[in-house]
Amino acid sequence: MATLDRVNEIFADAKSLHTASLERLAAGDIRDASEKAWGATKRATDALILARLGWEPERTSDTSTQLRVLARRDGRATTLVGRYHTRADYLHGHCFYLGICQQAEDVERRIRDTGEYISDAENLASAI
Repeated sequence: MATLDRVNEIFADAKSLHTASLERLAAGDIRDASEKAWGATKRATDALILARLGWEPERTSDTSTQLRVLARRDGRATTLVGRYHTRADYLHGHCFYLGICQQAEDVERRIRDTGEYISDAENLASAI
């Protein structure tokens, strides 16, 4: 499969996960919504890395490292670094794994704002 096709496939997966996260949030399951939003964030970041650096990370640690590499090469990616790690901490670590979803309005905002993260990553992916 051509790289561009794979990038588009991964972004589509990210969007699908985000849609599912919003559905789970509407159903009152903030914990599952958080994990799906985190998955959408990770997938969008993987697509960006594939588009800009030419390889698809397999592990979260690879994604984190390569996002920082990309941000050093292209300052426009810098804004994604903090947003990525905030989602990893709030959505994946605290809310999903530990079940600590306090400050629910902050968690819900991050879930909803994941759509913006995906859009920003897509724009950077095509800004070659």
